[in-house]
Amino acid sequence: MKKILSADLYFEKSQFLRIVLEPDRVDEISSGEEAGLSLRTIDKDFKNSLQYVTNHFEEFLKEKAKDFFKKELLLSFAESIKNFDHSSKGEPFSLNRAFNFLEELEKRVPKLPEIKHYRILLSALNKKIVILNEEEVKKTERNYFRVAVLVVAEEKGKLERGYEVLGYSLPMDEALSFDSRFYELSERASRLARLMLSARKAPAGVMPVILSGEAGGTMIHEAVGHGLEADHAEEGLSVYSGRLGEKVASSFITVIDDPTLPHLYGSYEIDDEGSPAERVILIEKGVLKNFLYDRFTALKFGKKSNGHGRRESFRELPIPRMANTYIAQGPHSTEEILKSIDKGLLVKKMGGGEVNPLTGDFVFEVREGYYIERGEILYPVKGATLVGNGPKVLEIIDMVGQDLHFDPGTCGKDGQAVPVSDGQPTLRIPEITVAGVLE
Repeated sequence: MKKILSADLYFEKSQFLRIVLEPDRVDEISSGEEAGLSLRTIDKDFKNSLQYVTNHFEEFLKEKAKDFFKKELLLSFAESIKNFDHSSKGEPFSLNRAFNFLEELEKRVPKLPEIKHYRILLSALNKKIVILNEEEVKKTERNYFRVAVLVVAEEKGKLERGYEVLGYSLPMDEALSFDSRFYELSERASRLARLMLSARKAPAGVMPVILSGEAGGTMIHEAVGHGLEADHAEEGLSVYSGRLGEKVASSFITVIDDPTLPHLYGSYEIDDEGSPAERVILIEKGVLKNFLYDRFTALKFGKKSNGHGRRESFRELPIPRMANTYIAQGPHSTEEILKSIDKGLLVKKMGGGEVNPLTGDFVFEVREGYYIERGEILYPVKGATLVGNGPKVLEIIDMVGQDLHFDPGTCGKDGQAVPVSDGQPTLRIPEITVAGVLE
């Protein structure tokens, strides 16, 4: 057997609920529970290995795990998962409560001839987790609640859509009490769909662009954040590789990842290796300060984990991941930023896009945008996409707002999906290519 540098045991018991509602019917309803136990080892050649089971946990511990952990820790871990395994199988969320809420959202879709379709998705997840590393047994419980509403509007053969989403790391009942905006999602999505029916074609060319705080940090996550995860950055697969201590962004830019922020969709107390969650300043006033580490990359590159080892479930290896990634507030008011634009584009919401993680080159759809002239918002536009390079955009941002907004999301990497939040204040990019419609 090769020498083992590190090992951990990860037990997870999860329960989920997913409901999709469309006009006059429930398109999908699914719920269930699952438990699993995995053993991860890292050998002296820095090979990550994983074995897991979904039953017979005591036998697995006796056969696979006894050589890697102190006896008293292993006994404590076994007792903890035994308690979970024999606990009540009642659901941690109410199906009746979920349907009552969905019926309320359905009522709030405007009964207008241009509203042709809607789709409302509710998802709730409860995870009870026990982790044993070489040092101690740790327990945690996580709850996730997320609602997304898509509304389709049509007028004179033109179809437009509005999309709104909201989510927190809270149980369903607590989340609904915590933020009243859950009850506004249908109206907001409907408003956007109807607004886009009157939108003009977006202009094309190089121009100043304001990214509203409501744009939610998509760009910082996709075009910059993945390059700051240690498996990319330390292996030379990122534009930020080998640049610690260098100026990589405007002096107005500070980028932080903070899983300790309360209730955000990407928040947690300990990561999926048992390391305490840490607030990490990645870029401070334009200078690259740190990367996001799990235990594997920390061991391999002589660093310390900063609590960003995450996995989708017991079936996957933990890898360095973002949690709640955001650009910190700056000195400028939103009105000041708007008034600074002679002719340009205001982006309220970002849509899908593509990013090259090695270079940071991106193409992002603008879901909600407005044409600006002489500091005034004139009219909504559609068909705009932003084309650029994430690191270069960070270098030229010259105004950063005092507001800060977060959006929940699900981040995919190496075939694993985990909950995250992305945030930013209002930003001014003085020059970027808008691939709109050439007149």
